Amino acid sequence: MQTCTPAITRLLIAFSFCLALTGVALTQTQSNSLTPPMTEKKAKTTKIHDQTIVDDYFWLREKNNPEVISHLEAENAYAESLMKPTAGLQDKLYKEMVGHIKETDRSVPYRWGSYFYYTRTEQGKQYAINCRTLGQTGKEEIVLDQNELAKGLKFFSVGAFVPSDDGNLLAYSTDTTGYRQYKLQIKDLRTGQLLPEAFERVGNVAWATDNKTVFFTTEDAVTKRSDKFFRHLLGSDKTDLIFEEKDELFDIGAGRSRDQAMIFLGSESKTSTEWRYLPADKPESELKIISAREADHEYNVDHRGDLFYIRTNKGAKNFRVVTAPVSNPAPANWKELIAHRPEVKVADIDLFADHLVLSEWEKGLEKIEILDFKTNKRNSVAFPEPVYSASLTANREFNTPVVRYSYQSLVTPSSVFDYNMNTHQATLLKETEVPGGFDKKNYTSERLFAIATDGTKIPLSVVYHKGTKLDGSAPLLLYGYGSYGISIAPTFSSNRLSLLDRGVVYVIAHIRGGGELGEEWREDGRMMKKMNTFTDFIASADYLVKNKYTASDRLVIQGGSAGGLLMGAVANMRPDLFKAVVAQVPFVDVLNTMLDATLPLTTSEYIEWGNPNEKAAYDYMKQYSPYDNVGRKNYPSMLVKVSLNDSQVPYWEGAKLVARLRALKTDNNPLLLKTNMGAGHGGSSGRYDYLHEVAFDYAYMLWQMGRAE
Repeated sequence: MQTCTPAITRLLIAFSFCLALTGVALTQTQSNSLTPPMTEKKAKTTKIHDQTIVDDYFWLREKNNPEVISHLEAENAYAESLMKPTAGLQDKLYKEMVGHIKETDRSVPYRWGSYFYYTRTEQGKQYAINCRTLGQTGKEEIVLDQNELAKGLKFFSVGAFVPSDDGNLLAYSTDTTGYRQYKLQIKDLRTGQLLPEAFERVGNVAWATDNKTVFFTTEDAVTKRSDKFFRHLLGSDKTDLIFEEKDELFDIGAGRSRDQAMIFLGSESKTSTEWRYLPADKPESELKIISAREADHEYNVDHRGDLFYIRTNKGAKNFRVVTAPVSNPAPANWKELIAHRPEVKVADIDLFADHLVLSEWEKGLEKIEILDFKTNKRNSVAFPEPVYSASLTANREFNTPVVRYSYQSLVTPSSVFDYNMNTHQATLLKETEVPGGFDKKNYTSERLFAIATDGTKIPLSVVYHKGTKLDGSAPLLLYGYGSYGISIAPTFSSNRLSLLDRGVVYVIAHIRGGGELGEEWREDGRMMKKMNTFTDFIASADYLVKNKYTASDRLVIQGGSAGGLLMGAVANMRPDLFKAVVAQVPFVDVLNTMLDATLPLTTSEYIEWGNPNEKAAYDYMKQYSPYDNVGRKNYPSMLVKVSLNDSQVPYWEGAKLVARLRALKTDNNPLLLKTNMGAGHGGSSGRYDYLHEVAFDYAYMLWQMGRAE
């Protein structure tokens, strides 16, 4: 299916970091001579379960309060002052990272209807340019120049990008604040003019076959839960609400099948899904249901011929694939196509005219498996490295024997392949060029296993320069996430080369709560088993120290969003184990956030974290909520990064954590709060602006690793 997952979650930010330092080093004495901002206490009490929660910094939620903005700006000024001696280093790191990207470049074109679409970048320009040609050799047509659209804006992002079947119209949406609030517009690609239609708070978009009816989802203005599905006829004032999701635990998402025959609408919670459909050539039809929602039943749907193909976990923890007749797709008519295999998680299915492609995870690694409908035989795509990432990329055509996938590893740049599903031959179309003297032979990647407190093996993906000594002297950056069943693939980063080239070891801990080892791996790190996520990460760090990949006085840890929760929790639990912590847009005020149903995303998150209005869940969450567990003790140095316009993890969570740490911690280790005043959850949108942010982070980590040379 050509659609995104319906549920809106606190998305993963999987940054990787490079480490190097030149210029003047900042000493501990210098950092202590600067006075950090202190936050005024304004106690707010909440009574629940016969307990009283006192929140001295609740007032930092008042985004429109000038005192709040002044406080964030004072924190930014303090952070900049503290980091001023590394200004030369930051500039060097920035230039080095720019030197590792091909600034003027073009993506591999992919076919969509009669056109081939691609993006290209130009040196010095922050954003991509969306282009197309009629046929492979036609004249280039600029569809969207994001640089022009972003002029005068601090932030710019394109969401939906969906051309009509005839290629004449483009439905696209844009966010200009970072709040992930998208405005849908329709562009006539023949004239370059915008049609008068414009819709706010739009999520997914799909066209009917008539090239004049557009379907789209919208989100609630307060909670940001995607809850309404509309049909609009261009050129008219007719916009019909055809579905509204009333259950606050569910979000909706929409898309169109690859064969173009069906419009799909999915309702999804963290543990249950329900799908509806209507024929794309009959846009006025009523939505019909495939299988009514049931507790703990997750499924998704695609279409081919007179059958629906359904990936389902009914009777299959790690999912199986069944077919159902379009005439009556009720579960009683489901017929098994791919049986459940306990050791293999079927993560997604993609249908083509003569083939079914299965995206899978097995033993913590991604697989691509293909079923040939004509022969009923299955084969898997072969990959050359023991640690890698492989996933499907732009595949818009249905009647083709070729599937396109992206392959990369911790040492191999992202590469695009076309795989002939009949001949089983893979053709490399492009490997991302990495200027600046990169040679993959200079690096080693390996897979290790730490042992958790209950004996569970925790996979670790590791990469380092071949000249790095593994005798405990190397600095190390340990990354973790471990939530929502999201699998962290070991991907390539050209920015990370600056880390590796300076002898830093980079490790991803594939801890429970993620999805790398299947649904049980996910279940063992959520709700009333969430503590496993944190103890797994601690066990991973302990393993790396004991096996001399690093030492505690040069071990930096990093996580963002739900991974920021991980950072806060382990810093409270084992502050002695880490030299420094980088927590980006961290979800750390767990109890206060989950007790406030008016905040974006809160209610739909009850199935991930628990509902603290229930005492058992409250008591369990209180054990690990980072903000609620800050104590009078020594902490590692910390860099906490937030964004003012973040709709997923509001800026005040990290700001409150820093305020409480400043008031209670007993050490003199540097504590920085850095607020991006013009972006959202993912930070700066421009590619050069983003690299400046990364350079700041790297300089901080190098300072803490003792590499200030």
